[in-house]
Parts: sequence; C-alpha cells; structure tokens
Amino acid sequence: MDVEGTTSLVFSLKENFRGLVDALKLFQNHNVNFLHIESRQSNTGSGDDAFFVLCANKEGNLKQAINDLRTISKTLTTQESAHSHDGQESTSVPWFPKRRDEIDQLAVNILKQGERLQADHPGFSDEEYKARRNQIAEIANNYKFGLPIPRVDYTVEETNTWRTVFTELRRLYPEHACREFNQNFQLLTDSGLYTEDRVPQLEDVSNFLKNRTGFRLRPVSGLVSIRNFLAGLAFRVFHAMQYLRHPSQPMYSPEPDVCHELMGHVPLLADPVFARFIQEIGLASLGASAEDIRKLSRCFWFSVEYGLCKQDGETKVYGAGLLSQFGELQHYLTDGPELRPFEPSKAAEQTFKLTGYQPVYFEAQSFETAQAQMRAFASTIPRPFTVRYNAYTESIEIINQKSQIVNLVKEIKDDLDLLEQSLKVIE
Repeated sequence: MDVEGTTSLVFSLKENFRGLVDALKLFQNHNVNFLHIESRQSNTGSGDDAFFVLCANKEGNLKQAINDLRTISKTLTTQESAHSHDGQESTSVPWFPKRRDEIDQLAVNILKQGERLQADHPGFSDEEYKARRNQIAEIANNYKFGLPIPRVDYTVEETNTWRTVFTELRRLYPEHACREFNQNFQLLTDSGLYTEDRVPQLEDVSNFLKNRTGFRLRPVSGLVSIRNFLAGLAFRVFHAMQYLRHPSQPMYSPEPDVCHELMGHVPLLADPVFARFIQEIGLASLGASAEDIRKLSRCFWFSVEYGLCKQDGETKVYGAGLLSQFGELQHYLTDGPELRPFEPSKAAEQTFKLTGYQPVYFEAQSFETAQAQMRAFASTIPRPFTVRYNAYTESIEIINQKSQIVNLVKEIKDDLDLLEQSLKVIE
C-alpha cells in the first residue's frame, strides 16, 4: 500500500555505493526525513545497483533535494503517494503505463522486499527463512513481463506448508465461499493444477488464466504501491508473490504470499465477469489523484480482499484475504468483528489493518451488487480524460478527442451488427 504523505524514489548513481553517501547528505542538508531505504539490482540490465527511498514529502525542501540528486544520478524516478510538498493536491496527472512494454516499471517501487520483515512477522528471527525468501524474490527482480515465469523448486517444508493450507481451506470453501469462487476452484483442481502434493507454478496458473479470462500473473519481489498494483489490473496483469508464508503459522500470513495469491485471488480471476470488474477498477485508477487512489484502495480492500456477499439468503465470502487464511476466516465467523452493509463511499473512508485480523467487514446484498456498486463508484473518479484498454494492441488509449469517440461508436455499431446476426442464426 502507498504510505500517505510520502514520496518514493528509485535511482541509480554514477558512482554507485560511494555516491550513496553524497546522495544521503543531499537529503540531510535539505532536512528531508527518511522513512525507508533499501538497495536492489537495477532492472535495466546495466548491472548497477538501484536504491529505493521512501521519504516524507511534508518535511524539508524535498523538491530541491530531488533536483540536486539528479546531478549525481544515472536514472531517477519519483512517485508521490499523497499530497504535494506544499500540502496542495498536484494538478499534474501522475504517470501510468500506456503500453505493454511499460508494465515492468510497475514493479520497480517495492515497499517491502525479500528478507526485510517486520518484527511481528513469524519469520523475523529465522535467518534461513529470510534467505530463502530473498532467493525467490530475486526471480521477480530479474523477470521481464511476457517471458515464461521461471519455476521455483519448492522444498519439502514449503510443500508441506502448501499442503496444510490447501487441505484446510479446500474443506471450508463449499460452505463459506461464494458460488463463482467454488466453480472456478473446482476447475483448477479438475485440471490438475491444484493438488496437495505440489505448490502450483505461477507460469502454469498464468497460462490457465490467460485462456480463461486474459489475465496473466507477473511475479514481484514484495509489496508494490497500490497505485502500481491497480495500474497492472488495467492491463489484466496481476502482480503475485512466489514465496510462501512461514511454516510455523501456515494458516496465517501478515502479508501476501503464494498461498494468498493462488488460493485467494486466482479462482475469481478465472471468472469472466469478475475479471472484467477488477480490470475496471484498474482502469479507473489510471491518472487518478492520490486522494482518489486512497479511496479506491480502501474499496478494493473491503471488496476484493475482504468482501462478503449474500447468496441464496446466506452470507458468503469472495474476498481473497478471508479465503486464503483459515485464521481470518475463523475470526470472521465469531461475534468479534463488525459487519456493515457494503457502500463504496463509506468503505472509502474506513481504515483497515495491514496485519492482524480485520475488525470490520462489509457485506454486499449480492456478488453482482458488489460489482455494480464498485463500477458506479469507480466511474465517479474525476480525470480530464477517459481511458480504454485495447486488447488487440495491449495498450491504454486516452480518449479526449471527438474523432476518437466517433471511432468507438463505429466499433460498437459493428459489435451490435454481429449480435443481431447471431440472434437471427439462433432463431
């Protein structure tokens, strides 16, 4: 998730690590406060080290610090996650990818990566586990979208963790998961992709999704910013982890892992209606302000991640955070959490917990209603243009001219003519 009131920078230096000392002094001289810093290998193929810095954008002269940093940097990208340095909303449209070959840029700003764990993480003191996570994370760091996803040779211990998660959750799905989730989960098991004996490979699952709905998985080494994550959805690209949760707590993870992605998200990504719905959220995020991204992220959290809905008079789960964690699902079934009717405008103002169980869940009147509500809310995001995904060129088209609208009308008319012909054949 984005941290509100911050700016993230990713840069490589002309003098590499020796230049890092000078770079840090620049920020110190301008009284800019650091929240996080880490190094990683640049994805440009140059062999240089890249540095990721998260800093407060309301303290010190950040603008001048960035200008000074450019003089000693080979490359530099910035992304503001909330308000500008002077406290005012930025009037410029934030960058977003418009072509398929720009998708890899979404995975540059990783907020937490590999072995860097919080103190409350069950693997915080396990050096062997952290080293293994970092090893798997490197696959994502070196990956280029469109190539086959490298396979991970999962260990016996990792396979046992998957087996525990798969077995326990599979037992609960028929009673608690929504109808669409169960239908697609059955397809995954019937196809042999999902078994208890091995951790599914992202490449195989991605190919399955591509044939079903056009969605593809892209491995990442850690949490990407919510803006970048949503932008990927606009291209029907889902950023996914490849490493597993700590074996000491197989039924809970304080962060996304491969179990969360495969057990929680993938079954609904294989549903054509849901795939279209989640892509629309991604399209709504492109060029949106930081405040609107914050609202979209909270709506996403309380629907796609932790959403509930009514089906046949019973409460069912469609949120991946609930469907990938036995502990969270058990927590929801107690009298502890509060259940509220799902209204995107209210969910957009509700804070949530990144770690630990959620104190509040939102329940929609139906699975279809939840999607319709989110579509309506996403359509209210103000922008000086509209966007459209062109599946033929795998690109985002910015629609801000009358001639473009005329061409769209012609395409729609052609589709309507095809439907009319089809109806005559059926009759």
